[in-house]
Amino acid sequence: MDRESVGEADRVPHGGTTDRDVLDLSANTNPRSPPGTAAVYEAALAEARRYPDDDYPEFRDAAASVVDCDPECVVPTPGGLAAIRLALATAVDPGDRVVVPYPSFGEYAREVRLQGGEPVFVPEADVVDVDPTGVAVVVVCTPNNPTGTLPDREALVGLADRCADAGTGLLADEAFLGYTDQSSLAGHEAVVAARSLTKLYGLPGLRAGYAVATGDRRDDLATARRAWTLGAPAAAVGAHCLRQTDFVEDTRETVVRERRRLCDGLAGADPAVEALPSDAPYVLVDCGDRDVDALLDDAREQGVVLRDARTFRGLDSHVRVAVEDAPATDRALEVFDARRDRR
Repeated sequence: MDRESVGEADRVPHGGTTDRDVLDLSANTNPRSPPGTAAVYEAALAEARRYPDDDYPEFRDAAASVVDCDPECVVPTPGGLAAIRLALATAVDPGDRVVVPYPSFGEYAREVRLQGGEPVFVPEADVVDVDPTGVAVVVVCTPNNPTGTLPDREALVGLADRCADAGTGLLADEAFLGYTDQSSLAGHEAVVAARSLTKLYGLPGLRAGYAVATGDRRDDLATARRAWTLGAPAAAVGAHCLRQTDFVEDTRETVVRERRRLCDGLAGADPAVEALPSDAPYVLVDCGDRDVDALLDDAREQGVVLRDARTFRGLDSHVRVAVEDAPATDRALEVFDARRDRR
């Protein structure tokens, strides 16, 4: 990390609220966790009296089964963001240029700047077509946050191949890829894939994730990561959750159904409001000439928190709505229906 750059960096706004009395649709996390999670956590507390096994064999085996790679390629991290930081810290020197999509997760540019690098902002739809020559890393988010768009895998592999030819790294943030049936880029020589248990398994407070890479990239990640990056409960719960394939399939089906219902309902609530197509557990809503502040305030008065998406680069009239279960969809649609009724 570049010392001078730290003093110039800012924090990045995120969704999520600590208010437990509201429905939080500002953060894209599963409202459920896999069955048996609590019991695994409680059993692992006894193990927390000792340092965990720094090799994390069970966690790495479980993670490898998700992305179909050798367990040796898995590098445990305390959350997906930690995997992103580790990937950039081992690949970016002061002055390096890094391709960053927009609108997208604000932490990419922040982490690049903390390393003393220069973010080169590219529209997220165009990132798969960039020429990686002369840049240290290209960042892709699959599906992209907040737009929910998922590039074609063939196009992503083509980008990874060009990165390999140019000696450029490709950082693939796959925090939401588990909500789709598209396979991971993990295992490609140019790629560091960053994965998380936060979103799909509904455990943002656990702080468990992992990076996947091969060759020298994997070796750099493994060397640079901190010792005992996962606590014993996080490692045990993570290994348990990563093996729950039936839970994942059920979650995917629920999100597909409720996302369709949310988009259809929003189309009927207000013709000036457009729900953009999404492959993710959230929908970006263009409010057009409607007052976004008033919408956010009205939602909060009704006990629902939406994400102010104007904090994303390039967006000035948008909110993001998380897709959860049927009751959550009903509540979200009530917010927009109530505004229609008042006009």
